[in-house]
Amino acid sequence: MTERSATLKNVLESLYERYNRAELIKPDPLQFVYRYTEPADMEIVAFVAADLAYGRVQQIEKSLTSLLALMGKSPYGFVCDFSDARRKTLRSFKHRFTTGDDISDLLSLLRQVLHRYGSIQEFFVQGYDPADENVIPALSNFCRSLCRMYAAKHGGQVTAGLRYLLTSPDRGSPCKRLNLFLRWMIRGDRVDAGLWKSIDKAKLVVPLDVHMARLCRILGLYGQKTPSLAATLKITESFLKIQPTDPVKYDFALSRIGIVERCNGKYRPRCNGCELVEFCK
Repeated sequence: MTERSATLKNVLESLYERYNRAELIKPDPLQFVYRYTEPADMEIVAFVAADLAYGRVQQIEKSLTSLLALMGKSPYGFVCDFSDARRKTLRSFKHRFTTGDDISDLLSLLRQVLHRYGSIQEFFVQGYDPADENVIPALSNFCRSLCRMYAAKHGGQVTAGLRYLLTSPDRGSPCKRLNLFLRWMIRGDRVDAGLWKSIDKAKLVVPLDVHMARLCRILGLYGQKTPSLAATLKITESFLKIQPTDPVKYDFALSRIGIVERCNGKYRPRCNGCELVEFCK
């Protein structure tokens, strides 16, 4: 490890200790996962919460509160027994450009998955090869398989709304929301749930959005302005050099810099108490 990497690791470890705490999860959508105690419910909620993690934080919280209220006490049970009647129940739901029908299409697919495999994890690992460098090939297989399942019952077509909820790396997307879901499920600490035991956390990639991209530019991990799959892999590679067994360890802590401290990447006097200030000046 280079001297710079060692310095950066010390800074990131400090951030991890400061921010990677359960009491700081809110307003992250991960908060909704911990409203349930049954792993089956938690997995379903995590998938839906991550999939709707786009837009303003307040709107995400409002939308997930509304959706989960419609799904009742057991989201897992709601999905297992999903029907036309339940589709009607969700018709009034809307989160930005995701409609109730889009969510219903997704839950209909998850119903098939649960009936055949018992969990999203067991379905996901069908396309996972431990020999792969990371989870990206498995994520592509996951999205492809679900889209094929839908197309098989809808004249070979997949709606734009469902494709957005199942954004695949095949199209060069950084897949921030689905990689966020995988982080929640595969890692286990004071924040991440760690429900999935069959995939090595070393295979995870960074859930890259514009906020994380800005922080990674500040840290000198990459120079692009637009998040992309290529940028995601380059950033993940940089984190692997610092933490070879856990490249997304610092993701939650870094995201708090933007949310809790309202970091915009520009130096302000209040930044003097931040661990990243030496990189920003």
